Amino acid sequence: MTGTPHHYPPPGAPPPEEPPRPATPAAPAAPVAGPPVLGMLGAAHKPGAIPLRPLGLGNIYDGAFRIIRFNPKATVGSAVLVTAVAMIIPIVVSVVIAFTVGTGISSDGQASEDLSTAEALGLLGSFGSLFLGIYAAQLGIVFVVGMVSHVTRAAAVGRRLSLAEAWAATYGKRWRLLGQALLVGLVSTVAIVAVVLLVVLVAVLTGDVLITVLVGLVATFGAIPLFAWLWIRVVYLATPALMLEPIGVFQSFGRTWRLTAGQFWRTLGIGLLTLLIVQVAGGILTTPVTIGGQLLAVVLPEYSVLVLVLAQAIALIIQNAFVAPFTAAVTSLQYLDQRMRKEAYDVELMREAGLIPR
Repeated sequence: MTGTPHHYPPPGAPPPEEPPRPATPAAPAAPVAGPPVLGMLGAAHKPGAIPLRPLGLGNIYDGAFRIIRFNPKATVGSAVLVTAVAMIIPIVVSVVIAFTVGTGISSDGQASEDLSTAEALGLLGSFGSLFLGIYAAQLGIVFVVGMVSHVTRAAAVGRRLSLAEAWAATYGKRWRLLGQALLVGLVSTVAIVAVVLLVVLVAVLTGDVLITVLVGLVATFGAIPLFAWLWIRVVYLATPALMLEPIGVFQSFGRTWRLTAGQFWRTLGIGLLTLLIVQVAGGILTTPVTIGGQLLAVVLPEYSVLVLVLAQAIALIIQNAFVAPFTAAVTSLQYLDQRMRKEAYDVELMREAGLIPR
């Protein structure tokens, strides 16, 4: 791999059988005196992780993997760091409880019938701290997603960002980023609670199980497509828009609405496919750890809770190390793709990369 430490390696030269073109510069990544030659695709239009033109599905996934490969500290490293820090809390709590009050599990693996108050509080403390740790990790991943947006934008023009540079790039937007995530979570929770309350209300008023079930099914299957439509049209591209444009939280939702106009099914399809990929891959990566933790908990019943917490922490770190960077990179590339399709953003990126004069 050649090139400076902070730039992607220049793409390969044309195949040997292709005659050389005098108008084509020898080094595609270097600035040229005039606009690119008409029809010159490939290397000259790909200074970084993606070609600077509207992207296909293959370009998006290939670009996401290249971004992670050439920016490991700012992508995988950041996800591992925030998850590991969040998991310190439940691990420390579980270690203290395991070696002091215990967990109420006897040597034969059965819960003690006369579980003491201290042991009950120990179990509550271990699993309660695990829940808090998982929640804290997800909040940390919010910042990772914001950092990956900047990493993706830089990778498009052939620049690498270190972990410190990616974090510094989020300066001035961190509270907005956190507020955006909390607002989306709050609205989603309210919507789910509203559907549940509707079903409960019907059950109370009618007392008929069949009617309640029918209303529940209609409400659920009616809410799912509505939720998917609103998610894609309002939320899906909001984070990269917030991080890469001088706008606020509510304006980022408006930007998503405009960028996904006429592109709903394409955006939804890529989003669902990405979700399927990360779920399958995440399950494959974490299943051995989960099974190993369960087996070890049987072998060491006195420390079973501690073992299960440790296994869950390790599994979450492994899962977030892949799922968060890849999903964030794909989403950010979809954002760039929509801007290139609708706003000729590829021209601005080419100018920044030195492919055409400013």
